Amino acid sequence: MEMMRAQVLQEPMRFELKEVPIPEIGDDEALIKIKYCGICGSDWGSYTGKYADEVACLPLITGHEFCGTIEKLGKNSQGFKIGDRVACDICLPCGVCYQCRVGEPLLCSSFTQLGIHTDGGFAEYVKAPWKNLYLIPDEVNDEKAAFIEPLTACLNASKKMDCHIGRSVVVIGCGLGIIHAALARLRGAAPVILIGDNAERLEMAKQMGIDITINIKEVADPIAEVFKITNGVGADYVLEAVGHSSTYEQAFKMLRKGGKLEAFGICSDDDLMKIPPVQFVLEEKKISGSCAGIGYDWGDVITLLKHGRIDPTPMISMIVPLEDLEDALREIRENPKLIKVLVDPSAKTRTILYKQ
Repeated sequence: MEMMRAQVLQEPMRFELKEVPIPEIGDDEALIKIKYCGICGSDWGSYTGKYADEVACLPLITGHEFCGTIEKLGKNSQGFKIGDRVACDICLPCGVCYQCRVGEPLLCSSFTQLGIHTDGGFAEYVKAPWKNLYLIPDEVNDEKAAFIEPLTACLNASKKMDCHIGRSVVVIGCGLGIIHAALARLRGAAPVILIGDNAERLEMAKQMGIDITINIKEVADPIAEVFKITNGVGADYVLEAVGHSSTYEQAFKMLRKGGKLEAFGICSDDDLMKIPPVQFVLEEKKISGSCAGIGYDWGDVITLLKHGRIDPTPMISMIVPLEDLEDALREIRENPKLIKVLVDPSAKTRTILYKQ
């Protein structure tokens, strides 16, 4: 039996680097050799046991932001060959429940995702349905390809928010919020305002073309600041990308009459926000949610990367070996200069890309 190295989350707060069998693939699956697997903010939630449905899946190889090359193909695969560089739609809806049948597969009654509910990319290899794979064109290097999955989640939220050209967008949160803001700018929103507490990340956002940044450590009242910037009207759209009731409440207060709040940040199950229902009626405010990318979001993101409409690589702070995963997870929480960290199973040492 062939073996591989993998980081297995044995229980909350404990990874174990182990030798485990390389996954055996079925006729409708492919084996992918991992090039990079990015560390997501939700990986910290998985690590700490924040999400009850994920704890129930442990022990598990986590990691869902992966790209790599095809090592093996099941006999039913079409359009791919060994050695192809691929990204993978991590979503595994059942296809037959009510939600799937009405075109809402992200709300599938038995929804699972690779690296969240089933084994993922913090390993040397991962298996996936071949129909979930997308070819990575030569114009998209491996570093950009590592961002495809998080970009799909942001793109799906952008589609759901559906901001109109020339309208104001506020994004709260300067992790993936940087990408959300960049996509809003790409859609013609103006001004695009990013709110956060990390000076280094906010400066990077400015370098990526974001119009206005607000550091909550330097501004007494970010809600008042948004109204000032929008001439007392409030924001047309606000996207919450933090995942806390307090910032959701702030987001709702920043909206203009008739404005729309796009919910993206994931809160814990017992985190509740207070909003006045009367504003849904008399001010016609709206809320919609988006939890992930799925299906052709992957194709759309690859097209945007191929044609240079967005370049997330300035966000890469560090590339680490598989052995460093647990340490890197903690460092991201402690070091404000770290934005995106990639895990490279073939690496022997760290590559530091930020100014220390």
